Amino acid sequence: MDNHVTTHQAEEDRRNETVLIYVDGALKPRAEATVSVFDSGFMLGDGVWEGLRLYNGRWAFLDEHLDRLFEAAKAIDLDLTMDRAGFVDALEQTRAANDMHHDVHARLMVTRGVKSRPFQHPSLSRQGPTVVIIMEHSKPSLPRPIRLATVPHIRGLPMTQDPKLNSHSKLNCILACIAAEKAGADEALMLDVHGFVNTTNACNFFIVRKGTVWTSTGDYCMNGITRAKVIDLCRAHDIPVFERNFSLVDCYGADEAFLTGTFGAQTPVGEIDGRKIGDGEMGPMTKRLRDLYYSHVLETV
Repeated sequence: MDNHVTTHQAEEDRRNETVLIYVDGALKPRAEATVSVFDSGFMLGDGVWEGLRLYNGRWAFLDEHLDRLFEAAKAIDLDLTMDRAGFVDALEQTRAANDMHHDVHARLMVTRGVKSRPFQHPSLSRQGPTVVIIMEHSKPSLPRPIRLATVPHIRGLPMTQDPKLNSHSKLNCILACIAAEKAGADEALMLDVHGFVNTTNACNFFIVRKGTVWTSTGDYCMNGITRAKVIDLCRAHDIPVFERNFSLVDCYGADEAFLTGTFGAQTPVGEIDGRKIGDGEMGPMTKRLRDLYYSHVLETV
């Protein structure tokens, strides 16, 4: 059996050993880029984040990422203190300092900041927020399609932890990923509260059946920007696309399956619960959508 792979697998790049990381306005070497043990993100997972990709010197869909960041911050009552222009400037400072131009991934993280005491109440976060940007040379490198295993973990209900939030609290998804790995897969396929297929622990999920593209209703999954772009591209190019409830039976009989996310764009799925999907390789619809996506990215940056 092939070695385990991940949806965020990238080519090794020695330049990443010397990257500078943005921490609250300062650019620091990796070894010095630290936050306090009293930081709300470290202590409680209290924060939100965005992942972005750089193409030809520009961040793809930057406005949409900032919209999602500010909406998430408002939802958790987190005062970002920095405006949109400030975040753009922080990204540009970090990009320029690292002389980065293409095939770059950035993780922009904002927490509620340093707490005065090690307890939960948000009023104890009196030195916030903490803003960190980790930027790396990152060219996706996937040796084979992803294998998925269905797990018992589900994404949360809106009244517990709304799955639309890109929050630092990822333990539920990490446990799902661990369960999938122990089952011999690369990533977890997670169902919604009604038992319908929903998402994976890290990416949005699509299947292709008889020339039509299906994804979940969106009620219980991350509001993925790449997910939305794929849906828009389908509609723009007369590819039937449905946001609907569907089951594992529909997945096992699918012609193709793929994942979407900022890092890997469209990642083919070759196997679900030991069942080969299609011929186990990237299917023609996945390839077409990947080509359309990259053309769209290059038109917009």
